Amino acid sequence: MTATEHKQIIALMRREVIPAIGCTEPIAVALCVAKARETLGQMPERIEMQLSANVLKNALGVGIPGTQMIGLPIAIALGALIGRSELQLEVLRGCTPEAVAQGQQLIAEGRISIQQKTDTQHKLYIEATCIGPEGQRSTAIIAGEHTNFIHLDRDGHVLICSGGPCACDQQAPPTVELSLRKVYDFATTVPLENIRFLLDTKRMNSKAAEFSFGHSCGHNLGNLLHNGAGHSVLGKTTFNRMMAYTAGACDARMAGAPIPVMSNSGSGNQGITATMPVVVYAEDNHNTEEELIRALALSHLTVIYIKQSLGRLSALCGCVVASTGSSCGITYLMGGQYPQIASAVQNMIANITGMICDGAKPSCALKVATGTSTAVLSAILAMNGRHVCGLEGIIDDDVDRSIRNMSRIGAESMIDTDRLILQIMTDKMGKC
Repeated sequence: MTATEHKQIIALMRREVIPAIGCTEPIAVALCVAKARETLGQMPERIEMQLSANVLKNALGVGIPGTQMIGLPIAIALGALIGRSELQLEVLRGCTPEAVAQGQQLIAEGRISIQQKTDTQHKLYIEATCIGPEGQRSTAIIAGEHTNFIHLDRDGHVLICSGGPCACDQQAPPTVELSLRKVYDFATTVPLENIRFLLDTKRMNSKAAEFSFGHSCGHNLGNLLHNGAGHSVLGKTTFNRMMAYTAGACDARMAGAPIPVMSNSGSGNQGITATMPVVVYAEDNHNTEEELIRALALSHLTVIYIKQSLGRLSALCGCVVASTGSSCGITYLMGGQYPQIASAVQNMIANITGMICDGAKPSCALKVATGTSTAVLSAILAMNGRHVCGLEGIIDDDVDRSIRNMSRIGAESMIDTDRLILQIMTDKMGKC
C-alpha cells in the first residue's frame, strides 16, 4: 500500500468517525435548519421542511438530547433557536430548559411544517426553508451525507450549489477504493500514531454506556444485562459485558441522553457497535493498547468499506454492517489474521443479513445486542477454521463479492420493504 493510499484512508476515517450528540437523522435536520436560519440572519417566522422517506423513518421515534421529547418538531425548533452549524453533528450542544420551552412554543404556534420529499433520488435528503417576517427566504439542502450541504440560497441568491454548473461548487474528497484485504493491510501496518485518535471512540462510547448503567434509558437493556438480571442466564462473562456495554450506549443515545458518542458513516449506533464489543473483549482478554487500536481501525474501516456499496440509509439495519466490523476486530484480538477475519465476515453475512431498519428508536438496543452476539459467534467459528462457503445462500467464495451481495440486497431488493416500513410507521402514528 502506497503512502498516498495511507493518507487517503486516514483522511477517510477522520471524516467518517466523528462525534455526534443524538440520533444523526434528527440532528442532521437540526443542522440544516441552523444553517438556513444563519443564512436568513434572523429568527424565522416559519420553517418548512422537505425530507426523504428514510430521514423521516429514522427520526420519528427517537429522543432528542436534552429535551425529554421525541421526534422531529422539537429538533427543528431547537435547530432554529440554538443550533450552531459549525458544530455539525453536535449542533444542539448546550441545549437548555429555556430553549426547550421556546421550542415547544414554536411548535404550538404551528410555525413548523414537515412534508415528505417524493421527487428525489437521494435516500438522505433534508431541505429546510426559513421564512422571515417580511417574506425573506433562505433554503439549505443536505443530501447524500449527514453534513453534506449541496445547496444554500437567500432570497434567490445562490451561495452554495454543488452537483451542478455553479462557480461555488465544493470539490468532493477523492474516493478511496477499498477491499477487505486492503482494510486488513492498512489496519495492521499503518503507523500507530496515525490511528491513535480511534481511542476517542473507546472513551466516548464507554461513557455513554456507563451513563445508561446509572439511569433508566429506553428499554434499559444494557443496565439489565450489566447490573444483575442477565447474570442468572449469561453469567458475569465477557460475552455478557460486550452486549451490556453495546446495548447500554445505544439505550442512552436513543433515549436522548445529552452526551456525545463517536459515530461511523453518519450513525451513532454504528459507531457504538463497531467500538464497544471490541473494547470490552480487549479489556477482558488483556490485549495491548496497540492491539486494541489496530482492532478498532479494522472494525471501523470495515464498516466504512461496506457502507460505500450499501449507502448511508437503507432498509437493512446498520447494526448488520457495524457488527460485521466488530467481528473482524474481535477475531483480530483473538489472534486471527486475514483468512480468519475474512471467514468471520462470511459468517456474519450468512447469519443476520436481512435484519430490517424500522427507524431509530429505543428498541435499536435489542438489535445491536443481537449483532454483538452474532459477531462473537462468527469470530469463534472463524478461529476454529469454520466459515460459510460459496455453496450456501448469498455467500460467494470471494469475501468482497459476498459483501457486495449483501449490499445489493440492502440497497436494491429492499426498496419496496423500505416503502412498506415507512407506510406502516406513518399509518400507525396517524392513529395515535
